[in-house]
Amino acid sequence: MATKTAQPADEALGYEQARDELIDVVRRLEAGGTSLEESLALWERGEELAKVCRRWLDGARARLDAALAEEAGDDEEAEGEE
Repeated sequence: MATKTAQPADEALGYEQARDELIDVVRRLEAGGTSLEESLALWERGEELAKVCRRWLDGARARLDAALAEEAGDDEEAEGEE
């Protein structure tokens, strides 16, 4: 059985696209009725999609942290000028 790895197109997936596909994968797994091989393929795809989502969320967190740190630095400079 060939295992699926991250497809190159996964890198280009936006957060919402990956999330929506992940939701579909979870629904299909929860509904049952798939063979073991199909279930494993769905699970592997879900894992890859979850990684894509995590990368987007980690990137958003880093940008937010950077913006907050910059704002805090600007506030400290303004206080020092008073």
